[in-house]
Amino acid sequence: MSTTATDTHVTLAADTNQALGIAQYAIDFLSDDPAKRGDPSAAVLHRTNLFFTDAVICGLSALALKTNAPTVLREEALQYVVSDSTRRVGRAVKRGATVFGSDVQVQPEKAILANGSAVREWDSNGTNFGYNPKLGNIAGEFGHNDFYGVCIAGAQMTERDGAYALKAMVCLDEIRGRLSEVFSLKTYKVDHVVHGAIGSAAVFGAMMGATAEQIESAIGMVVAHYIPFRAIRAGKQLSDSKGASAAISTEVAIMAVRRSMSGFMGPRDIFRNPEAIFRIFEGPGQMFEALGTDKANTKQADASPFQLVLAQGGDDFAVMGMHFKLGLYEHQSAGALQAMLDLLEKAPHLLDDETGSKIKSIKITAYEPAYGIIGDPAKRNPTTRQSADHSMVYIVGTLLRKALSQQKAGWTELMLEPYDYSPQAIVNERTRSLMEKIEFFHGGKEYDDRYPDGIPTSVVIEDTDGTEFESGMVMYPGGHARNTEADLQGILAHKFNLLGKLAFENPSPVVARFEDLGSKSSEDIASIHSFEIQTRDGFE
Repeated sequence: MSTTATDTHVTLAADTNQALGIAQYAIDFLSDDPAKRGDPSAAVLHRTNLFFTDAVICGLSALALKTNAPTVLREEALQYVVSDSTRRVGRAVKRGATVFGSDVQVQPEKAILANGSAVREWDSNGTNFGYNPKLGNIAGEFGHNDFYGVCIAGAQMTERDGAYALKAMVCLDEIRGRLSEVFSLKTYKVDHVVHGAIGSAAVFGAMMGATAEQIESAIGMVVAHYIPFRAIRAGKQLSDSKGASAAISTEVAIMAVRRSMSGFMGPRDIFRNPEAIFRIFEGPGQMFEALGTDKANTKQADASPFQLVLAQGGDDFAVMGMHFKLGLYEHQSAGALQAMLDLLEKAPHLLDDETGSKIKSIKITAYEPAYGIIGDPAKRNPTTRQSADHSMVYIVGTLLRKALSQQKAGWTELMLEPYDYSPQAIVNERTRSLMEKIEFFHGGKEYDDRYPDGIPTSVVIEDTDGTEFESGMVMYPGGHARNTEADLQGILAHKFNLLGKLAFENPSPVVARFEDLGSKSSEDIASIHSFEIQTRDGFE
């Protein structure tokens, strides 16, 4: 087995040094050499740009409402200003990077930390579920489009344009997305952000002009020194650590790259290292058995548990299978939200009384891990935003309260926004009374087997006359990569405007800074965060 390449894919075999392979892949993908560089299609670039814009607008609105972690980390970043005494004078690193709402150059790991925390705060930007049946890679690891700040920082520091930054975003999503397909971190209680940190180290290193060996060293440090466990997401009421997890792991990934470029040597060949997380949790036997190798020899095989296939050109990139959130909610609830919208459209009489008295009960059936994550009995009584947006009964109850108030149903009409998770909203009496009508069930194997292909969920609403209205099984709700019915562009435009208005009187000019990234000059990228965010009191 060896590393192989075609016009459209690079395969990093299980018995090769995959850390070095990922490093070389990123370097080649971002090179100016036509024979090596990545060539994603226009559709891939467009979808990536949509995810990027979505992430940024989520982040700006979180800063506007002065949420805690983004505010603290932005202030921290602005204490690390790049000055003549702190500049790196080496090959390419002569500049710093900027935080949202500022043109002050700060150390890149701090800018990326602050911006990444803001982007993730609402838990409302893109999501992947690690599902690639074409290659049989269905590990089903979660992940989010939280890492684009790495690419903006790298472009700012090397004075590159938007087209280069956008291609770097495609590359980063490809690495973390494909890792999510072949290795389930959550199975071992490791946080999903590790895959993004590995991708961040590879892409930032490539943008900075690091050698493949230096990037390999940085990836080795990330995996050997900085593994976050899902303890940050455990507990009845969640802390700032949950939302900032991706940002903190990316911060250390950037530090590791800079350290490697200064001469520090981290662990090599980390994917095959028998003491690192991949082989501790999953030996190489599974991969070699699948390839027909004698099982008796697999115990000694020097291999990682998987091979990794990375796109080089065309349409078949991981980002094309990632999903948008059409508002603020835990993505595992998207099937229930779609089912509710469908049923309320079919049976509008359910909305006739603003109090919800026409509705006797709502029964939601879904799969694991949705049932375990957002069906936890403790989350029937959420007391913080971070627990409310991971409570199925709260999310659906809030959507229904808005529908009853507006006498309408639809993604844009009822889009869940930050104020739906404010302290006042969480204790809203009508929402709480509607939550009491909701029951949440695990659908068992019939549902579990359909995830992560889709988000298998069904809803039955019974009215006070005893009539039941059934949604049937929803697999691909609005925002899902395989949904073909929702007006994605229109709904996202509404979302950008809804969230953008929290930060700006007129959000359109700021949104335009991040759209059509491929046309932006290096000067545009240098000043892309140079605007004033309007902040508001009283949210938290």
